[in-house]
Amino acid sequence: MQKQPKKSPGRLPHTWWVDDYRARCDEAIEVLLNSRSDRQPRESRLEDLPQLPETGFSIGRYTNAEHYKDGLFSAVFRAHNPDAHLEVSAPGMVALKVTTLSDNTPPHDAAKEARLLKAAKGSNIIPLIEVFQQSGGRLIMVFPYMPYDLGVLLHRKQITRDSGRAILKDMFSGLAHLHRLGIIHRDVKPPNILLASANGPAYIADFGIAWSPHDHASELPEAKILDVGTTCYRPPEVLFGNSKYDSGLDMWAAGCVAAQVLCLSGTTLFDAGDLGSELALIKSIFASLGTPTLETWPEAADFPDWGKMNFKEYPAKSWQELLPTADDDAVDLVKDLVVFESSRRLTAEAALEHKYFRGGNPQGCKPRE
Repeated sequence: MQKQPKKSPGRLPHTWWVDDYRARCDEAIEVLLNSRSDRQPRESRLEDLPQLPETGFSIGRYTNAEHYKDGLFSAVFRAHNPDAHLEVSAPGMVALKVTTLSDNTPPHDAAKEARLLKAAKGSNIIPLIEVFQQSGGRLIMVFPYMPYDLGVLLHRKQITRDSGRAILKDMFSGLAHLHRLGIIHRDVKPPNILLASANGPAYIADFGIAWSPHDHASELPEAKILDVGTTCYRPPEVLFGNSKYDSGLDMWAAGCVAAQVLCLSGTTLFDAGDLGSELALIKSIFASLGTPTLETWPEAADFPDWGKMNFKEYPAKSWQELLPTADDDAVDLVKDLVVFESSRRLTAEAALEHKYFRGGNPQGCKPRE
């Protein structure tokens, strides 16, 4: 009779170890998702493909995942792509955005984000590699890992004149694609412009609050949520209660981003104060562009909150004062985007045809003397 090998003392079946490891990973991820008491996104690190630790979290089929960034309602991990060897075009590293669906509050909706990313597939839109769910109501979206974002590049003044022009062209190309589909991104800002390298290409990311007329979870067109956008990039129409806004909302924000790329770097065009106050933002906009009247902003007559308060009458500053180092073409681009009357703002397609992108001084800034 063949001798049976002795079982090692204290050993449990292999499946127990696997289940326990997965449970520990799930528990650790849940702690990360629930530990951000201030709910403020953490600045992403600026670096090339990092050396990942030998041990890390296991998220689905992605192993040794490292937590590196927080969103408002999500935790983002990076991991090696197990499919990288299967095709040349597959990214070597991926980013995994983990969201607990029950934590989402309108207009934040991770399930809708995944649907809109699939619908918006195209150049200059961050590619969605796959999406899957795990226990605990967690939704995981997998993207190519992008080591750069525009916010960090601006803060560190690492944008060259040529790369700035290329990045803006990619941003407007992505917005033109979205707007042709009827999608409003609703959170255009530098941290949501991701880059494969410091010189591009650039991709629009984070569709967590995006709106589409074709998605069942989006609000009615005439009753859109007003709590959209991020502080200094929010347009005046939402500050005065216009829930019928359109893609012009994205174009105001894009103009604010362009102002930073072309001239202001880490400084925003408008200032909402330390607390992100709407009144502080209104004051900053009016103090820069001049306090509007119904002659200069006709559509405001239909806004629910227009006329409820009296504001100081500020004179408009010149765009040369607001963007002191930008050349004429760059100034012209921004001033055609950052306009009170939303219907007068350049569309994304029109912005791509602007003379700033067609010729003259391609860098957008006056040469240093």
